[in-house]
Amino acid sequence: MTIALAVHGGAGSVPEELIPYRKEGLAQALEAGWQLLGKGKDALSAVVAAVEVMESLPQFNAGYGSSLTDEGRVEMDAGVMTGDGLHVGAVAAVSRIAHPIRLAAEVLHSRHILLAGSGAETFATIRGLPLVDPADLISRRRQRLWEARQRGEQGAALTDDAGKTIQVVQDTVGAVALDNAGHLAAATSTGGMSWKSPGRIGDSPIVGAGFYADDALGAVSTTGWGETIARSLLAYQAVSRLEQYTPEESARRALQFLERKTQGWAGLVLISAKGEISVAWNTKTMGYAYRREGEAATVYS
Repeated sequence: MTIALAVHGGAGSVPEELIPYRKEGLAQALEAGWQLLGKGKDALSAVVAAVEVMESLPQFNAGYGSSLTDEGRVEMDAGVMTGDGLHVGAVAAVSRIAHPIRLAAEVLHSRHILLAGSGAETFATIRGLPLVDPADLISRRRQRLWEARQRGEQGAALTDDAGKTIQVVQDTVGAVALDNAGHLAAATSTGGMSWKSPGRIGDSPIVGAGFYADDALGAVSTTGWGETIARSLLAYQAVSRLEQYTPEESARRALQFLERKTQGWAGLVLISAKGEISVAWNTKTMGYAYRREGEAATVYS
């Protein structure tokens, strides 16, 4: 069986000065997941490892570097799914977890599929995952943007202590993988939209919207305008079309459905059950990286 892995760092407009950092982070995430697949590890382990890398980096909107709510807090969502048995694990509105995707994987191995807020954080302690100070998840870039907004400078350029302009990109990270046993997995993690109302939950922890995996068809992770992605069940739209179309056509038709029904914007990465990879978006750009066995890695941001 051909192993394959694809990761994404979000769809939307990316300031040119951030592109090298995002590209580097995508390459690191791809390598982390690929190393596990190459050692015969399962697809779930690979996508979780890849996403954890991006949750650790401030250039992405997940984990450390997450967008802030209207009250200046971090509230994160994440979800995972395995194509063998359609097992799902997700968490929503968590604020004290460094790696929400790891907690989502723990939920997948429990009797539940989705835990939220303080209940999810209590579950984390039961499973041996450490809780962190919510302030430790706020990057300098996010804090400065929030402070500028509080001063009524929402459109103003921000600068760091050296006087260099800093900007924030709102997006989501994710990964899909096919392992050497022929099993698929998908993972998605996000800090959500900036200035969201406390308690807002987007598409990322919703099965069929932010992620989906079925060993008979394929696996997808999405990014973009969460409310429209959730309303259209974009991830399921893409996977289900694999019964009739190629991966490229399935991804394209799923995005067309999103646009026609909700006027939304989004992007997605897809791996078919045969290891075919497709990336699609209807935004200005999308950061992604992928690799198939016997082929060199591709990284685009």
